[in-house]
Amino acid sequence: MISIICPVYNEEKYIGACIESICQQDFPQKCMEVLFVDGMSTDKTREIIKEYLQSYPFLRVIDNPKKIVPFAMNLGIAEAKGDIIIRIDAHTLYEKNYFSELVRQLGYLQADNVGAVCKTDVLNKNMKTLAIREVLSNKFGVGNSIFRTGVNEVMEVDTVPFGCWRREVFDKYGYYDTRLVRNQDIELNKRIVRGGGKIYIVPDTYCTYLARETFKGIAKNNFQNGEWNILTVYFTKQFDSLSLRHFVPMMFVASLILPLLLSVFYLNVIWLAVFSLCLYLCLLLIISFRLALKKRLSIFFLLCSFCVLHVSYGCGSIVGVWKVLFSSRQL
Repeated sequence: MISIICPVYNEEKYIGACIESICQQDFPQKCMEVLFVDGMSTDKTREIIKEYLQSYPFLRVIDNPKKIVPFAMNLGIAEAKGDIIIRIDAHTLYEKNYFSELVRQLGYLQADNVGAVCKTDVLNKNMKTLAIREVLSNKFGVGNSIFRTGVNEVMEVDTVPFGCWRREVFDKYGYYDTRLVRNQDIELNKRIVRGGGKIYIVPDTYCTYLARETFKGIAKNNFQNGEWNILTVYFTKQFDSLSLRHFVPMMFVASLILPLLLSVFYLNVIWLAVFSLCLYLCLLLIISFRLALKKRLSIFFLLCSFCVLHVSYGCGSIVGVWKVLFSSRQL
Protein backbone atom coordinates (compact mmCIF):
# COMPACT_ATOMS: atom_id res chain seq x y z
CA MET A 1 0.00 0.00 0.00
CA ILE A 2 1.22 3.51 -0.83
CA SER A 3 -0.24 6.72 0.55
CA ILE A 4 -0.14 9.86 -1.59
CA ILE A 5 -0.52 13.11 0.34
CA CYS A 6 -1.56 16.31 -1.41
CA PRO A 7 -1.87 19.56 0.58
CA VAL A 8 -4.49 21.81 -1.01
CA TYR A 9 -5.84 25.30 -0.48
CA ASN A 10 -7.95 27.21 -3.02
CA GLU A 11 -6.79 25.14 -5.99
CA GLU A 12 -9.97 25.14 -8.06
CA LYS A 13 -8.08 26.09 -11.24
CA TYR A 14 -5.70 23.14 -10.99
CA ILE A 15 -7.14 20.39 -8.82
CA GLY A 16 -9.23 18.75 -11.54
CA ALA A 17 -6.28 18.28 -13.89
CA CYS A 18 -4.16 17.04 -10.97
CA ILE A 19 -6.73 14.40 -10.00
CA GLU A 20 -7.09 13.28 -13.62
CA SER A 21 -3.35 12.64 -13.81
CA ILE A 22 -3.52 10.70 -10.52
CA CYS A 23 -6.37 8.51 -11.75
CA GLN A 24 -4.43 7.66 -14.92
CA GLN A 25 -1.45 6.25 -13.01
CA ASP A 26 -0.35 2.71 -13.89
CA PHE A 27 0.04 1.86 -10.19
CA PRO A 28 -2.83 -0.43 -9.02
CA GLN A 29 -5.56 1.71 -7.49
CA LYS A 30 -6.44 -1.02 -5.00
CA CYS A 31 -2.92 -0.63 -3.56
CA MET A 32 -2.98 3.12 -3.02
CA GLU A 33 -4.83 5.89 -1.27
CA VAL A 34 -4.74 9.62 -1.99
CA LEU A 35 -5.23 12.03 0.91
CA PHE A 36 -6.15 15.60 0.00
CA VAL A 37 -5.37 17.63 3.12
CA ASP A 38 -7.45 20.76 2.70
CA GLY A 39 -6.50 24.01 4.42
CA MET A 40 -10.18 24.97 4.65
CA SER A 41 -10.45 26.18 1.04
CA THR A 42 -12.88 29.03 0.36
CA ASP A 43 -13.28 28.35 -3.36
CA LYS A 44 -14.63 25.25 -5.13
CA THR A 45 -11.61 23.02 -4.45
CA ARG A 46 -13.44 20.80 -1.99
CA GLU A 47 -16.52 20.45 -4.19
CA ILE A 48 -14.38 19.39 -7.16
CA ILE A 49 -12.60 16.75 -5.08
CA LYS A 50 -15.93 15.41 -3.78
CA GLU A 51 -17.15 14.93 -7.35
CA TYR A 52 -14.25 12.55 -7.94
CA LEU A 53 -14.81 10.71 -4.64
CA GLN A 54 -17.94 9.13 -6.08
CA SER A 55 -15.99 7.37 -8.84
CA TYR A 56 -12.65 6.86 -7.09
CA PRO A 57 -13.07 5.54 -3.53
CA PHE A 58 -9.31 5.56 -2.90
CA LEU A 59 -9.50 9.37 -2.64
CA ARG A 60 -10.02 10.96 0.79
CA VAL A 61 -10.28 14.49 2.19
CA ILE A 62 -8.81 15.58 5.53
CA ASP A 63 -9.24 18.99 7.21
CA ASN A 64 -6.16 21.09 7.91
CA PRO A 65 -7.31 23.98 10.13
CA LYS A 66 -3.73 25.26 10.42
CA LYS A 67 -3.76 25.77 6.62
CA ILE A 68 0.01 25.51 5.96
CA VAL A 69 1.84 22.67 4.19
CA PRO A 70 3.95 21.18 7.03
CA PHE A 71 0.83 20.70 9.17
CA ALA A 72 -0.92 19.19 6.15
CA MET A 73 1.90 16.72 5.57
CA ASN A 74 2.14 15.68 9.21
CA LEU A 75 -1.63 15.20 9.38
CA GLY A 76 -1.52 13.15 6.20
CA ILE A 77 1.35 10.97 7.42
CA ALA A 78 -0.49 10.32 10.69
CA GLU A 79 -3.66 9.30 8.78
CA ALA A 80 -1.85 7.32 6.07
CA LYS A 81 -2.27 3.55 5.90
CA GLY A 82 0.59 2.90 3.49
CA ASP A 83 4.14 1.73 4.13
CA ILE A 84 5.35 4.19 1.49
CA ILE A 85 4.50 7.91 1.52
CA ILE A 86 4.51 10.06 -1.62
CA ARG A 87 4.08 13.83 -1.36
CA ILE A 88 2.49 15.62 -4.33
CA ASP A 89 1.26 19.12 -5.14
CA ALA A 90 -2.09 20.26 -6.54
CA HIS A 91 -0.41 22.65 -8.99
CA THR A 92 1.22 19.69 -10.72
CA LEU A 93 0.48 16.93 -13.23
CA TYR A 94 2.08 13.48 -13.03
CA GLU A 95 3.30 11.15 -15.75
CA LYS A 96 1.49 7.82 -15.94
CA ASN A 97 4.42 5.93 -14.38
CA TYR A 98 5.23 8.55 -11.74
CA PHE A 99 4.11 6.61 -8.65
CA SER A 100 5.26 3.19 -9.89
CA GLU A 101 8.71 4.43 -10.93
CA LEU A 102 9.37 6.24 -7.65
CA VAL A 103 8.31 3.18 -5.64
CA ARG A 104 10.45 0.89 -7.81
CA GLN A 105 13.52 3.10 -7.51
CA LEU A 106 13.02 3.58 -3.76
CA GLY A 107 13.45 -0.16 -3.30
CA TYR A 108 16.12 -0.66 -5.94
CA LEU A 109 18.34 2.18 -4.71
CA GLN A 110 17.65 1.51 -1.01
CA ALA A 111 17.13 5.24 -0.75
CA ASP A 112 15.68 7.39 2.00
CA ASN A 113 13.93 9.63 -0.53
CA VAL A 114 13.45 9.50 -4.29
CA GLY A 115 12.13 12.19 -6.61
CA ALA A 116 12.01 13.09 -10.27
CA VAL A 117 12.46 16.10 -12.52
CA CYS A 118 9.76 18.74 -12.18
CA LYS A 119 9.17 20.42 -15.52
CA THR A 120 7.37 23.75 -15.76
CA ASP A 121 4.36 24.52 -17.91
CA VAL A 122 1.34 26.85 -17.94
CA LEU A 123 -2.36 26.13 -18.41
CA ASN A 124 -3.05 29.09 -20.68
CA LYS A 125 -0.43 29.59 -23.38
CA ASN A 126 0.27 33.07 -24.74
CA MET A 127 3.39 35.19 -25.25
CA LYS A 128 3.58 36.25 -21.62
CA THR A 129 2.94 32.85 -20.03
CA LEU A 130 5.33 31.08 -22.41
CA ALA A 131 8.05 33.54 -21.37
CA ILE A 132 7.28 32.87 -17.70
CA ARG A 133 7.47 29.13 -18.34
CA GLU A 134 10.89 29.48 -19.97
CA VAL A 135 12.28 31.69 -17.20
CA LEU A 136 11.20 29.20 -14.53
CA SER A 137 13.02 26.43 -16.41
CA ASN A 138 16.20 28.35 -17.23
CA LYS A 139 19.41 28.28 -15.19
CA PHE A 140 19.58 32.08 -15.20
CA GLY A 141 16.14 32.04 -13.60
CA VAL A 142 16.34 29.14 -11.15
CA GLY A 143 20.09 28.57 -10.76
CA ASN A 144 21.63 25.10 -10.78
CA SER A 145 18.42 23.44 -9.62
CA ILE A 146 18.87 19.97 -11.14
CA PHE A 147 15.28 18.91 -10.61
CA ARG A 148 14.14 21.83 -12.79
CA THR A 149 16.80 21.70 -15.51
CA GLY A 150 16.71 17.89 -15.96
CA VAL A 151 18.83 14.74 -15.59
CA ASN A 152 19.77 11.84 -17.88
CA GLU A 153 20.76 9.35 -15.20
CA VAL A 154 20.14 8.50 -11.57
CA MET A 155 21.94 11.06 -9.40
CA GLU A 156 22.46 11.43 -5.67
CA VAL A 157 21.29 14.92 -4.68
CA ASP A 158 20.57 17.01 -1.60
CA THR A 159 16.91 17.64 -2.39
CA VAL A 160 14.12 16.69 -4.79
CA PRO A 161 10.70 18.19 -5.44
CA PHE A 162 8.06 16.49 -3.32
CA GLY A 163 9.37 12.97 -2.53
CA CYS A 164 8.80 9.27 -1.94
CA TRP A 165 9.78 7.80 1.43
CA ARG A 166 9.35 4.68 3.48
CA ARG A 167 7.25 5.51 6.49
CA GLU A 168 10.05 4.77 8.96
CA VAL A 169 12.14 7.61 7.50
CA PHE A 170 10.00 10.07 9.45
CA ASP A 171 10.51 8.14 12.66
CA LYS A 172 14.27 8.27 12.07
CA TYR A 173 14.77 11.83 10.85
CA GLY A 174 11.67 13.61 12.12
CA TYR A 175 8.53 14.98 10.55
CA TYR A 176 7.92 18.24 8.74
CA ASP A 177 8.96 21.36 10.65
CA THR A 178 5.68 23.13 11.39
CA ARG A 179 7.40 26.48 11.90
CA LEU A 180 8.18 26.74 8.18
CA VAL A 181 5.55 28.24 5.88
CA ARG A 182 7.92 27.71 2.94
CA ASN A 183 11.00 25.56 2.23
CA GLN A 184 9.69 22.70 4.37
CA ASP A 185 10.58 20.06 1.74
CA ILE A 186 14.13 21.33 1.29
CA GLU A 187 14.67 21.55 5.04
CA LEU A 188 13.45 17.97 5.55
CA ASN A 189 15.70 16.68 2.78
CA LYS A 190 18.72 18.54 4.15
CA ARG A 191 17.98 17.01 7.55
CA ILE A 192 17.91 13.55 6.01
CA VAL A 193 21.25 14.11 4.25
CA ARG A 194 22.75 15.59 7.41
CA GLY A 195 21.75 12.42 9.23
CA GLY A 196 23.49 10.19 6.69
CA GLY A 197 20.47 9.45 4.48
CA LYS A 198 20.53 9.07 0.70
CA ILE A 199 18.35 11.04 -1.72
CA TYR A 200 18.20 10.32 -5.44
CA ILE A 201 16.64 11.92 -8.49
CA VAL A 202 15.64 9.53 -11.28
CA PRO A 203 15.32 10.22 -15.02
CA ASP A 204 12.60 7.82 -16.19
CA THR A 205 9.56 9.79 -15.07
CA TYR A 206 8.66 13.39 -14.29
CA CYS A 207 5.97 15.72 -13.08
CA THR A 208 4.86 19.02 -14.58
CA TYR A 209 4.39 22.06 -12.36
CA LEU A 210 1.75 24.51 -13.60
CA ALA A 211 3.22 27.92 -12.92
CA ARG A 212 1.42 31.10 -11.97
CA GLU A 213 0.64 33.06 -15.09
CA THR A 214 0.80 36.71 -13.98
CA PHE A 215 3.72 38.87 -12.94
CA LYS A 216 1.85 39.69 -9.75
CA GLY A 217 1.51 35.98 -8.95
CA ILE A 218 5.18 35.30 -9.75
CA ALA A 219 6.29 38.27 -7.64
CA LYS A 220 4.16 37.32 -4.63
CA ASN A 221 5.24 33.68 -4.70
CA ASN A 222 8.94 34.42 -5.07
CA PHE A 223 8.92 37.25 -2.53
CA GLN A 224 7.62 34.74 0.03
CA ASN A 225 10.17 32.15 -1.09
CA GLY A 226 12.98 34.66 -0.66
CA GLU A 227 11.73 35.77 2.74
CA TRP A 228 11.46 32.20 3.98
CA ASN A 229 14.99 31.41 2.84
CA ILE A 230 16.21 33.61 5.65
CA LEU A 231 13.55 32.59 8.16
CA THR A 232 14.28 28.90 7.50
CA VAL A 233 17.92 29.40 8.49
CA TYR A 234 16.81 31.43 11.52
CA PHE A 235 14.39 28.78 12.80
CA THR A 236 16.56 25.73 12.09
CA LYS A 237 19.90 27.34 13.05
CA GLN A 238 21.37 25.36 10.13
CA PHE A 239 22.99 27.34 7.32
CA ASP A 240 22.98 24.23 5.15
CA SER A 241 19.17 24.05 5.33
CA LEU A 242 19.34 25.77 1.94
CA SER A 243 21.84 26.07 -0.91
CA LEU A 244 23.93 29.03 -2.09
CA ARG A 245 21.71 29.56 -5.13
CA HIS A 246 18.84 30.52 -2.83
CA PHE A 247 20.75 33.61 -1.68
CA VAL A 248 22.10 34.92 -5.02
CA PRO A 249 19.05 37.18 -5.71
CA MET A 250 19.44 38.75 -2.25
CA MET A 251 23.11 39.48 -2.91
CA PHE A 252 22.18 41.13 -6.23
CA VAL A 253 19.48 43.35 -4.73
CA ALA A 254 21.74 44.18 -1.76
CA SER A 255 24.50 45.20 -4.20
CA LEU A 256 22.12 47.87 -5.50
CA ILE A 257 20.60 49.06 -2.23
CA LEU A 258 23.64 49.19 0.07
CA PRO A 259 25.81 51.40 -2.19
CA LEU A 260 22.89 53.80 -2.59
CA LEU A 261 22.51 54.05 1.18
CA LEU A 262 26.25 54.40 1.77
CA SER A 263 26.55 57.06 -0.94
CA VAL A 264 25.04 59.50 1.57
CA PHE A 265 28.38 59.33 3.40
CA TYR A 266 30.71 58.58 0.48
CA LEU A 267 29.39 59.42 -2.98
CA ASN A 268 31.83 57.35 -5.02
CA VAL A 269 30.54 54.09 -3.56
CA ILE A 270 27.47 54.49 -5.76
CA TRP A 271 29.56 53.20 -8.66
CA LEU A 272 29.39 49.74 -7.10
CA ALA A 273 25.63 49.79 -7.64
CA VAL A 274 26.09 51.05 -11.18
CA PHE A 275 28.59 48.26 -11.92
CA SER A 276 26.33 45.59 -10.43
CA LEU A 277 23.31 46.85 -12.37
CA CYS A 278 25.22 47.08 -15.66
CA LEU A 279 26.62 43.57 -15.24
CA TYR A 280 23.14 42.20 -14.52
CA LEU A 281 21.57 44.03 -17.46
CA CYS A 282 24.26 42.76 -19.83
CA LEU A 283 23.65 39.16 -18.77
CA LEU A 284 19.90 39.69 -18.86
CA LEU A 285 19.92 41.10 -22.38
CA ILE A 286 22.28 38.47 -23.79
CA ILE A 287 20.38 35.53 -22.31
CA SER A 288 16.94 36.95 -23.15
CA PHE A 289 17.89 37.73 -26.78
CA ARG A 290 19.30 34.24 -27.26
CA LEU A 291 16.18 32.62 -25.82
CA ALA A 292 13.91 34.88 -27.88
CA LEU A 293 15.69 33.96 -31.13
CA LYS A 294 16.09 30.26 -30.35
CA LYS A 295 12.57 29.61 -29.05
CA ARG A 296 10.66 32.44 -30.73
CA LEU A 297 9.61 34.03 -27.49
CA SER A 298 8.83 37.66 -26.68
CA ILE A 299 12.00 39.51 -25.68
CA PHE A 300 9.89 42.01 -23.70
CA PHE A 301 8.14 39.35 -21.62
CA LEU A 302 11.41 37.45 -21.08
CA LEU A 303 13.07 40.59 -19.74
CA CYS A 304 10.10 41.32 -17.49
CA SER A 305 9.86 37.73 -16.23
CA PHE A 306 13.54 37.48 -15.28
CA CYS A 307 13.47 40.88 -13.55
CA VAL A 308 10.28 40.14 -11.60
CA LEU A 309 11.64 36.75 -10.49
CA HIS A 310 15.07 37.99 -9.38
CA VAL A 311 14.02 41.28 -7.78
CA SER A 312 11.00 39.88 -5.89
CA TYR A 313 13.04 36.93 -4.60
CA GLY A 314 15.91 39.20 -3.52
CA CYS A 315 13.61 41.75 -1.86
CA GLY A 316 11.87 38.96 0.02
CA SER A 317 15.21 37.75 1.40
CA ILE A 318 16.14 41.26 2.50
CA VAL A 319 12.80 41.59 4.32
CA GLY A 320 13.58 38.23 5.95
CA VAL A 321 16.94 39.58 7.17
CA TRP A 322 15.19 42.69 8.51
CA LYS A 323 12.69 40.57 10.43
CA VAL A 324 15.43 38.43 11.96
CA LEU A 325 17.49 41.45 13.01
CA PHE A 326 14.74 43.76 14.24
CA SER A 327 11.53 41.73 14.74
CA SER A 328 12.77 38.33 15.88
CA ARG A 329 10.62 38.42 19.05
CA GLN A 330 7.49 38.48 16.89
CA LEU A 331 8.51 35.46 14.80
